[in-house]
Amino acid sequence: MLFNWINPEEYSFNSFLLLERFQIRLMLDARGWGKDEKLWRHSFGIALRANPVVMWYLAQRCPERSSFLEELAQKAADVSDEAEIRQAEVYALMSVEDFTIYTTPTVMAEKCDFILGWDEKHLFELSDFENKIVLDVGAGSGRLSFAAAKKAAWIYASEPVGTLREFMRDKIAAENINNVRVLDGLITDLPFPDNTFDIVMTGHVIGDFYSEELEEISRVCKPGGWLLDCPGDSEFDMQPNKDHLANGWSEKHYVGSFGKDVYCYSKQVQK
Repeated sequence: MLFNWINPEEYSFNSFLLLERFQIRLMLDARGWGKDEKLWRHSFGIALRANPVVMWYLAQRCPERSSFLEELAQKAADVSDEAEIRQAEVYALMSVEDFTIYTTPTVMAEKCDFILGWDEKHLFELSDFENKIVLDVGAGSGRLSFAAAKKAAWIYASEPVGTLREFMRDKIAAENINNVRVLDGLITDLPFPDNTFDIVMTGHVIGDFYSEELEEISRVCKPGGWLLDCPGDSEFDMQPNKDHLANGWSEKHYVGSFGKDVYCYSKQVQK
């Protein structure tokens, strides 16, 4: 699904030098997020051949996919026309537009609908944050973390993308925020002991490996604590989360700032 968050013409193919290992693996396994695998292979292969430094970085950063990268480059046409190469680069950048925009976090607040249209009141309607110890999983540029920091005692913002971690740390320093700490961590492998947090919250993160993700966020939440899933507003209608409903989450619906349906969820942890 394309979100139209970026103009790929504004991005260098060198943006892929900022990708993390897990992003490279996801991108290659999914063949980008588009529907035309043949076009993706063709475009990405041309772009890799024309950019050996990016090719080298991706193979070194994600060695378990190095043979696939070599296959893409070897099977691609050896193109010398700069316009054709750039067309291939642009397609590759757009095929993972969310990963591309993560390389420029300052642009996210201007372009991403889930940040632009969101009101923090929807988070505070889900749980009491006063003096709580909170984990934000997949914190991104800090939409949930910085809202919750206004009430909670401590926020730990877990984010696996380095450019986004740096953005949050810069914001913390610039605004002298003293109750948010930023660290690396995937939703399926969180660097915390069992039963650490009063609230574990996410937004646009749960779903790829639902059972494993639910198990891990429940593990680090205290007995009686709360799991929250609070997406931002969208320019597209959301649908109810069947996995959440099947696992006993409570649903809250509202019509967002773009006039589209939004669904938030909460669940108390029983151990």
